[in-house]
Amino acid sequence: MKKILVANRGEIALRIMETIQKMGIKTVAVFSEADRNAPHVKFADEAVCIGEAPSNKSYLLGDKIIEVAKSLNVDGIHPGYGFLSENAAFAEKVEKNNITWIGPGSKAIKIMGSKLAAKDAVKAYDIPMVPGIDEAITDTKKAKEIAKEIGFPILIKASAGGGGKGMRVVEKEEDLEDQMKRAISEAESAFGDGSVFIEKYVASPRHIEIQILADTHGNNLHLFERECSIQRRHQKVVEEAPSVVLDEALRKKMGEAAVKVAKSCDYVGAGTVEFLLDENKNFYFLEMNTRLQVEHPVTEFITGIDLVEEQINIARGEKLAFNQEDLKINGHAMELRVYAENPLDDFLPSVGKLEKYQLPSGENIRIDNGFEEGMDVPIYYDPMLSKLITYGKTREEAIQLMIDAINNYLVEGVETTLSFGKFVMEHEAFRSGNFDTHFVKKYYSAEKLEEETKEEAKLAALIALRQYLKDQKQLRLPITE
Repeated sequence: MKKILVANRGEIALRIMETIQKMGIKTVAVFSEADRNAPHVKFADEAVCIGEAPSNKSYLLGDKIIEVAKSLNVDGIHPGYGFLSENAAFAEKVEKNNITWIGPGSKAIKIMGSKLAAKDAVKAYDIPMVPGIDEAITDTKKAKEIAKEIGFPILIKASAGGGGKGMRVVEKEEDLEDQMKRAISEAESAFGDGSVFIEKYVASPRHIEIQILADTHGNNLHLFERECSIQRRHQKVVEEAPSVVLDEALRKKMGEAAVKVAKSCDYVGAGTVEFLLDENKNFYFLEMNTRLQVEHPVTEFITGIDLVEEQINIARGEKLAFNQEDLKINGHAMELRVYAENPLDDFLPSVGKLEKYQLPSGENIRIDNGFEEGMDVPIYYDPMLSKLITYGKTREEAIQLMIDAINNYLVEGVETTLSFGKFVMEHEAFRSGNFDTHFVKKYYSAEKLEEETKEEAKLAALIALRQYLKDQKQLRLPITE
């Protein structure tokens, strides 16, 4: 491969391009009118505007992207995550136009893109599943029968969904009909597919995912786990690797299960298998993401492996240069997704101009960033500004470095999740490792964060006053000959 087009934007486009450049391969960026001056556009060897700001008029135009790729003699297309990364039809079209698709085959994308099809595929591999129904339903009467059978509370989920859309927790029978209607309506609106299914609601789960790699020579392996339990609105905000709750035996068991899931759909490339882990350490298959994950840097830190480089090597038909026994966990890594959101206002997007934007730096601090000072945060896309990642020999070290990095990350002009990240890092439940996916619900509130912020400001003011008085005292000392 001599030239790769990255069909994405922002921090992920830039992160992928850095590896491509490191490998001695030319890069092509595509951009919307809103992203004309974005860092990923400036960084690329070539860049082409593909349309207006809304993603359905730019980043989702698969045919336009392929047209650009062909006109510039591109050898491969890397989709990043989001947009067209899990679009089987786009992957097929890329291949049909004799361009290498840097991702899994369309068969795997199709199977794992439907939660029901995914469950069906892994059945033969004896993978643990959450009790529930393996078919889409819209009939409330039937839903009530199933719910009674598996017991309340239950979870209604969109088959084609993700990111918490079309998902409803139902505690009692009388709420079922209304919640079914809402879930179906939301799924239709978000995915064009109102199919929902029902499963037992796991009350205090941890969200554990396993990174896998598979080449075209039959080699399948896992790169250990990531803990993704700190979420808001069913979306991850803080991730870490490894998880504090997995011992070696459970890690091995879950890793082997993830590899079986990959085999069930003839998976090729980098992918992630997600599991729920209950309070008794029973794990259940949740879904598979057929792409690079936002949180992939924590795995890169603890394994020393560049996952984008591996994706490209696999797409070129190369064999994995290591086996399962070669892989070892080294140290601990934390990631905070820095969103332009207001944690004091239910995490609502905060758009505007980045009046000040200064990033922390230092050893074992990594920032996958997509913005510069003076840029506007557009309303058209996911509001993530960057990913802030820290690494330490121990979990405690990684947490402390994260706190220091947050303190040195200066953003003015928009609200961000930095203060929320600090709240998490300093919370006893998180530090002790005794938390689950309900961390935000149990421990966080805007009032608590505001209170902490005020206390910090008060302390900073007192320190400044003390220093001022000390300086004044020194200045007033009489001058002696």
